[in-house]
Amino acid sequence: MTLPTVTVSFTVGARSEVGQVRQLNEDSFMAHSPVFLVADGMGGHAHGDEASQTVLRVFEEHIEAGRPSTPERILDAIHSSNDAVRDLSGAEDFGTAVSGTTLAGVAFVDAGADIGLHWMAFNVGDSRIYTWDGVHLAQLSVDHSAVQELVDAGLITPRSAELHPERNIITRAIGTDEFVDADVWLVPASGHRAFLICSDGLTKELEPDDISRLLAEQQANGQQAVVDALVDEALARGGHDNVTVVFVESVVSPS
Repeated sequence: MTLPTVTVSFTVGARSEVGQVRQLNEDSFMAHSPVFLVADGMGGHAHGDEASQTVLRVFEEHIEAGRPSTPERILDAIHSSNDAVRDLSGAEDFGTAVSGTTLAGVAFVDAGADIGLHWMAFNVGDSRIYTWDGVHLAQLSVDHSAVQELVDAGLITPRSAELHPERNIITRAIGTDEFVDADVWLVPASGHRAFLICSDGLTKELEPDDISRLLAEQQANGQQAVVDALVDEALARGGHDNVTVVFVESVVSPS
């Protein structure tokens, strides 16, 4: 991507697998500039696969490929996705009959003259966004889940949350409410940045230390090698859910 004052290069790896237990893959992903995202259709709910695919369709309609987007357009795509997924459910539907999906991703945006080029991260649900600096893995997003609320309240530890019986209950999703409340962050795009975006099919099987180890081992082999190693390890450990991973790196340099 060549801009008036800088050149931006993107490299990405992506993969989605149904896993070893599920019969249907309800995950979807987008992996081309300026948007990289994962949507995990809500298991046990109606049209989970269609819900996640609807998010991709709406983003494709709203975002121009190969150019920086804007925070306003990304927010509009999120809210329009919510409306479109809600349209999949009938007026009489409730509970698990309501269509829904998580949404987690990053978008390369121009936030205006005073702010400039940034990565805009956004999240609804319990799919995750991590940053990776070549050595350290850090979770950027915060899960919208029942167990995360217990962790935040100091009632349980993060480790015990992984085994909690309510660990699959999410408190926010695309399509479940009339208005969607997305968490967003702006991360300066200068220099080198790397993001790992994944559905909970990865984090149910791998601890953060496992993810860090595989990133460190495979990063010299390229983004797809990183993704393949992570997905293969999740499948080898049981693959109890759909597993989707997107790993994107950007380098911004003067034109």
